[in-house]
Amino acid sequence: TSTCPNAFICVISNPVNSTVPIVAEVLKAHNAYDPKKVFGVTTLDIVRASTFVSELKKTDAQSTKVTVIGGHSGVTIIPILSATGQSFSQAELDGLTKRIQYGGDEVVQAKSGAGSATLSMAYAGARFANSILEATVLGKTVTECAYVNSDVASADGLEYFSTETEFGKSGIVRIFPIPQLSDYEKKLYAAAVPELKANIEKGVEFVKKSKPAL
Repeated sequence: TSTCPNAFICVISNPVNSTVPIVAEVLKAHNAYDPKKVFGVTTLDIVRASTFVSELKKTDAQSTKVTVIGGHSGVTIIPILSATGQSFSQAELDGLTKRIQYGGDEVVQAKSGAGSATLSMAYAGARFANSILEATVLGKTVTECAYVNSDVASADGLEYFSTETEFGKSGIVRIFPIPQLSDYEKKLYAAAVPELKANIEKGVEFVKKSKPAL
């Protein structure tokens, strides 16, 4: 923190729902926390969602945009399929949602337990890092979904949440509110809240029980 106080910190180590609060609490203990510069990288969820939707609907994955909000594991991952401009049957919604939420498990099973997602994770991390560089080096204003400290879901007791986030040279400049949700997505949100809240509390408690050291 004293060496590079203005650094952007991108947390990609799982469980992101808990590791971002851990990073924040450690930085707070050293009076070095800037919530505008700490990001949980959830880009892999976006990449998977865009890929799976494009495969199903026979569209171009690069131009298929799917917003994914919430957290970065299991039921906390909430794909906003209603905003894609595509129509889905209930079976398609259920199948896509489960595959997006548990895509990591699918990879582990495909590798017979010998590993997890590697190439897709590297791609997602590089994509987010490139966006950070566009903001910090080129001075562009960039929008990415990221798991950050925000009040968009504070009414439900959540201090951290992933939504579209706009950032520039000095960090986060705007956090977009939770988008309009379909009835199906409202149920996903309701299921995500208690799990995400528990994950956040677990991270905070972990730091309280340990001695923060950077």
